[in-house]
Amino acid sequence: MNWPRPPSAIPADHLHRPPPGARVTVAGLVILRQRPGTAKGVIFITLEDETGVVNVIVWRALYERFRRAVIAGRMLRVTGLLQREHGVTHVIADHIEDISQLLDLLLDPDLPSPQQIR
Repeated sequence: MNWPRPPSAIPADHLHRPPPGARVTVAGLVILRQRPGTAKGVIFITLEDETGVVNVIVWRALYERFRRAVIAGRMLRVTGLLQREHGVTHVIADHIEDISQLLDLLLDPDLPSPQQIR
């Protein structure tokens, strides 16, 4: 199967294409950040693009490295490994980029979407 490879972002509704363990990039608006006390420092982020939502898992060590983006980013591009368990798909993050400055592109239909930007 074929899917967009990093650094190009794959839309949420195409995450069924890559096999588990594939390296993917996703991009979207941050709609939820969770850091449950029982999760031992793991952060869960939900991103939304024009096709759906993506669940992202950020391990504690990675959080320290990309803290500013994780805390303050309104729109993120995340690269990591695709995980599917019990019918749920996650991206286990290994690189997080704050692309909030691209939000203005969402208002201009003549400009490329964040998924098309490399």
